[in-house]
Amino acid sequence: MVLAKYENQINVFSEFLEDLPDTDEPVWVLGECYNVKTEKTELLSDVHSRLWFTYRKKFSPIGGTGPSSDTGWGCMLRCGQMILAQALVCSQLGRAWRWRAEGGQPEEYHRILHCFLDRKDSCYSVHQMAQMGVGEGKSVGEWYGPNTVAQVLKKLALFDDWNSLAVYVSMDNTVVIEDIKKQCRQASRGSRLRPRPCGWGEPFTSGETPEQACSHGNRATVCPHSQSQSHSDWRPLLLVIPLRLGINHINPVYIQALKECFKMPQSCGVLGGKPNLAYYFIGFVGEELIYLDPHTTQSAVESEAGSGVDDQSYHCLRSPRRMKITNLDPSVALGFFCKSEDDFDSWCYLVQQEIQMKRNLRMFELVENHPPHWPPFVPPTKPEVQTTGAEFIESSDKLFESEEEFEILNV
Repeated sequence: MVLAKYENQINVFSEFLEDLPDTDEPVWVLGECYNVKTEKTELLSDVHSRLWFTYRKKFSPIGGTGPSSDTGWGCMLRCGQMILAQALVCSQLGRAWRWRAEGGQPEEYHRILHCFLDRKDSCYSVHQMAQMGVGEGKSVGEWYGPNTVAQVLKKLALFDDWNSLAVYVSMDNTVVIEDIKKQCRQASRGSRLRPRPCGWGEPFTSGETPEQACSHGNRATVCPHSQSQSHSDWRPLLLVIPLRLGINHINPVYIQALKECFKMPQSCGVLGGKPNLAYYFIGFVGEELIYLDPHTTQSAVESEAGSGVDDQSYHCLRSPRRMKITNLDPSVALGFFCKSEDDFDSWCYLVQQEIQMKRNLRMFELVENHPPHWPPFVPPTKPEVQTTGAEFIESSDKLFESEEEFEILNV
């Protein structure tokens, strides 16, 4: 495939930028600041601890008859998995948690990883994302942009009762505080399926919908490793802000504001890259962005029921890759994670101080109230029926088996 060959050439070229620079400038990674000369070990430990999702091959065909590899088309889906996984890690384990190559990870870590395995019954698998993308106008195997993958994550999160994450995707470059608080103050969703006595290790059944796949985590409680306890009436928030920061290339006027986003404690990274090459950006040093690259094809990992995941291939142990900020495609999506309402209020203050008040041209708007000319805001809710319309229809005679499925498929 031509695209795959082009990506391999890009990977070879990027090797020249892999070594960390010998610089006195601070290195920022997802809200943490490092001195590369005195804190290189801590910096690398932080980067290596991020969950790294790449192209995979030899997984079960998507939809039963679709592709069994996402090489050449799934890079933005993988980046979407990485930004969501970072939010789940912060929620369940805390930002200070670090991965150890020798093993001994907490149960919550393995439960998070199970959500992303390349199988149709994992709630954030490439299978579920690709099929949910059909509702966003994307065929299975088609390349996604940052906004599309954000919309897919928002829909899939509705079926994840274990994490009960609120995913808010802004529109028209505007973040509405009133709407976010309305969504995050919703009561945590209880599963409508019959409760199950076991957790992430329970065997999955074939053909599960996202609701069924995610219901395996229903018995989870707040993780004792979390850095802070959220208020009982606040669901953890993943805030995604899709933006276009220029026409063909990023407008230099936005560069400093983009850097400020990586400095915020709530930073969850940025989805972006180059045309048809998606990267998950996690920080910057000087005038270069630091990113995790999904353009490596690995074999799908099998995991036995009741056991942990062989996770060595889910952590990138090479030095962080870098690219010049000026080479960034202008289409991006900023990500932020707010564990509590106080955390969100703090983020709002930082945005006002560091992005809105100091910049002549704002990256995005932060407003208190819902714009009156917009349609009323209705927090997304999980469908009552146990299907999402995302599952693959294997034969046309099954298309309209029930009136309920017909209605969902036409939403």
